[in-house]
Amino acid sequence: MELILASKSPRRIEILRNVGYDFTITPASYDESTVDLSANPVKGVEKLAEGKAKAVFDTLPSVAKLNTVVLGADTIVVCDGEVMLKPKDESDAARMLKKLSGKTHQVYTAVALATAKETNIFVEKTDVYFYNLTEDEIDEYIKTGEPMDKAGAYGIQGKGCFLVKKIDGDYFNVVGLPISSVMRQLKKIGLD
Repeated sequence: MELILASKSPRRIEILRNVGYDFTITPASYDESTVDLSANPVKGVEKLAEGKAKAVFDTLPSVAKLNTVVLGADTIVVCDGEVMLKPKDESDAARMLKKLSGKTHQVYTAVALATAKETNIFVEKTDVYFYNLTEDEIDEYIKTGEPMDKAGAYGIQGKGCFLVKKIDGDYFNVVGLPISSVMRQLKKIGLD
């Protein structure tokens, strides 16, 4: 079986490479604005992951579909009912980080594995506990530029690690791909 990652996320690429998968990168052409995340964030993130996986799978030639798994994934941060995606600008990043300060929030990553037989979708949840952050800490972190391409405006695997007091759940889920669950699902499909 061949594996295609329907994403250009550097973090997802690195995670898959670190565990030894050989795969092709084909970013999905999928209109994410068609999915309403506010009504039911978990169902919404599932739809995003499924949409990405199917968008790439549907472009494959018929013969290739028989021997290919397309992995689509999406990650959201939810704090007090608000879904936090990538910040629009620095002030939006500051707003998000202020809201996360001193609180526990949830990170949901949905993974969709599309094959010729079916599309398997699952969601991992991790609770993330933030320290109380000062205005200066928030400003200094934003100046690094790291928050700008990450859901919730932080990266636990980078400089943003100093924001996090503890987590309850899968660390890699917070980075963007719950690799242990992904590996188990791929093995069931027949990809080792």
